[in-house]
Amino acid sequence: MFSITHSPTNSPLLYYPSHSPTFLFNFSQYSTMTFLSLLLLLSLSLSAAHDGAAVSQDLIHSSCLQARYPNLCIRTLSSYAGAVTTPQELAQAAISVSLSLARDLSRYLSDALRQASMRQRAAVNDCVDQIGDSVEELSNTLGVLRHLTCGGDRRDFRLQMGNAKTWVSAALTNEDTCLDGFKEVDGEVKLDVKKRISKVAKVTSNALFMINRLDGGNPAGRKKLAAP
Repeated sequence: MFSITHSPTNSPLLYYPSHSPTFLFNFSQYSTMTFLSLLLLLSLSLSAAHDGAAVSQDLIHSSCLQARYPNLCIRTLSSYAGAVTTPQELAQAAISVSLSLARDLSRYLSDALRQASMRQRAAVNDCVDQIGDSVEELSNTLGVLRHLTCGGDRRDFRLQMGNAKTWVSAALTNEDTCLDGFKEVDGEVKLDVKKRISKVAKVTSNALFMINRLDGGNPAGRKKLAAP
């Protein structure tokens, strides 16, 4: 049996009558201590999250400054701040952005094909196939980066990196070829398609740069793409 009484400070107390010394438990004091402990834990968690986001943002910014298209690189990867903490994760993010844009472009080209003139149709149709290949190659690259052997057999690592670079380079070639196919084509479809393809190609070029950095390869990449 116990009863509730009040302390001189009007804080509710529990009183346990027994043969042992009286035990009083101050609920208000306990609640305050619990709240302060939770507040401290929350503050530490927020501080750690902020520090992690700052480190991630610094990684993105410092890496993108050396890329072929730094402003585009920072703009397309800024949403990953806080999620990427290593160069490998950054390369994955860069490929993910490129893959997402390539998929969007593939859907757009399929719609554009239905609206294209006879002269535009051949260029758009070829582009549909080429960007479709790019989507597959970028998907393969992302799979390699997610299972990259960084601390194991160096030969496995080199093989994986070689495959990743080959696929991204092939995707970039397909995107360039797609652009070249519109040189002799006129009309609004050409302008819109070229603008979209150019962005995908530039983002893919930046992604290749991030991959080259993983094994100390030549980060200079390739020549800049001409403006659409």
